[in-house]
Amino acid sequence: MLLASWVGAQHAGAVEVPTNDYPTVARADYIFGCMAANGQTRLALERCSCSIDAIANVLPYRDYEEAETIMSVRQRGGENASMFLSMPLMREKVARLKRAQIEGELRCF
Repeated sequence: MLLASWVGAQHAGAVEVPTNDYPTVARADYIFGCMAANGQTRLALERCSCSIDAIANVLPYRDYEEAETIMSVRQRGGENASMFLSMPLMREKVARLKRAQIEGELRCF
C-alpha cells in the first residue's frame, strides 16, 4: 500500500513538470538569430535564451516548427507561397508564434 502511494506521488509530480520538447538545435538556432538582431553580447545571450524559454513555455515545439516552416515558405515567395498567405489556418499558426515571441520579449527584454 505504501509503495503504491509513493509510485502514485512520483507519477503525479512528473505530470506537473513541463516537458522540454524543444531540441537543443532549435533553441540554439533561435538564440543565434536573436543575438544577430540584438547584439553579440553576454546580455543579449541571456535575454535571447530567456526569450526562447518563454516561447517554449507557451507554445509546443510542433506548433513552433510548423509556424517557422510556414514563415520560411512565405519568404521564398512564388506561386506556392500564396497558399501560406491566404489560408486562415496557416495565418493562425504564425499568429500564435508571434504572440509567443511577444511574450518572450515582454518577459526578457
